Amino acid sequence: MTDDLDAMESWAAPLLERLQPAERRKLARDIARALRKNQAGRIKAQKNPDGSPFEPRKPQARAQGGGIRRSAMFTGIRKAKYLKGQARGDDARVGFFGRVSRIARVHQQGLRDNVDSNGPWHDYPERRLIGYSAADRALVRDMILDRLGEDL
Repeated sequence: MTDDLDAMESWAAPLLERLQPAERRKLARDIARALRKNQAGRIKAQKNPDGSPFEPRKPQARAQGGGIRRSAMFTGIRKAKYLKGQARGDDARVGFFGRVSRIARVHQQGLRDNVDSNGPWHDYPERRLIGYSAADRALVRDMILDRLGEDL
């Protein structure tokens, strides 16, 4: 995936040099906003960037009365309060911020963590919350070409 990003960066850099700095910042902000929306939609669909479904929750040994195990995972974490798109200068970033960034990192990398503060430890399966898919690459490419088409 890093090779894809490097290839896109080397392709886009000469094209973006045609834009004024303010236009590049606006384009970066628009790209970050669009990527954040795509990431949130993919998390809502419970899919990894490659299109495979998230590994489901571990089944409980005993029946529980609550419906949290039946509902979708990461309903709160995908809100704009935690999943943010940022544009600084000429770059666009999408990521988790605040206290939920630790939770997202544990799931993103499939780490071992406490279930509760004094509770048992659990090995979480890898669920790629943030990732760069082929659709995201196409979106960024189209946004760059559209912006350059307006200025030419």
